[in-house]
Amino acid sequence: MTRACRYEPLLNTSYAAMLAHYGTTAMPARPYQPRDKAKAEVGVQVVERWILARLRHHTFFSLFDLNLTIRTLLTRLNTRPFKKLPGSRRSQFETIDRPALSALPAQAYEYAEWKKARVNLDYHVEVDKHYYSVPHSLVKREIEVRLTATAVEFFHGSQRVASHVRSQLRGAHSTQPDHMPKAHRVHMEWTPGRFLNWAIEIGPHTRNLVRHLLEQKSHPEQGYRSCLGLLGLSKRYSHARLEAACERALALNAPTRRSVLSILRRGLDRVPLPEEETTITLRTHENVRGATYYQ
Repeated sequence: MTRACRYEPLLNTSYAAMLAHYGTTAMPARPYQPRDKAKAEVGVQVVERWILARLRHHTFFSLFDLNLTIRTLLTRLNTRPFKKLPGSRRSQFETIDRPALSALPAQAYEYAEWKKARVNLDYHVEVDKHYYSVPHSLVKREIEVRLTATAVEFFHGSQRVASHVRSQLRGAHSTQPDHMPKAHRVHMEWTPGRFLNWAIEIGPHTRNLVRHLLEQKSHPEQGYRSCLGLLGLSKRYSHARLEAACERALALNAPTRRSVLSILRRGLDRVPLPEEETTITLRTHENVRGATYYQ
């Protein structure tokens, strides 16, 4: 029980779910109060006296022999006539209990644990060192977690808001795109190949700069934001100007979005690139002694 009380006991969620599955109810008793459940306590006492006590000096060499002996003694106990009531335990069961029994549910009961958790700022909830996503609108809210052997479900206000296949990978994330803010979903849809295909439509120098932005990071995803910013300049400047600015940034060994934007704002993309230095060839002259003179 979540809270013990003689008049209004509060059952824990897992136990209540099991009772609902089997279509039954519970009448919890107070802890350490055997008089609240006298029938159950007496039944335990009868089994201890008529079965366990009779076997305390017996030695069994197999579980099968032990179960067979217990079954024999249990049958004798159930058919033993009452002293003050008509019939026996077996006859009472056949007359009162069996007609009230219902068939078992078609589906087996699946045990589940329930716990409370709070949604982190990244709209994920930690469950057994794994992080599962929930709708981002629930950030900082307290929700309930239903944990089974195969699934993890999240509830808010008695409504299920998310479900995931349970993962055993510690420190990893299970994220559903529908749970992400719109800006995050757009970011997730990008891949290195998509960035390069977009860049090649502008020009080869733009493609080379985008490739550099992706390769300079240990993970390509870390360069996505820079690539989005660089390629987004095509909405403010023509493809020709952006291509020329990327060419100049690469030539100056400054392959960053900030450098490209500075070149575009200052109009340096329209200025011709400095010519490469040419090798100077010395003319033959009587005053030029040459390298062999000093050997």
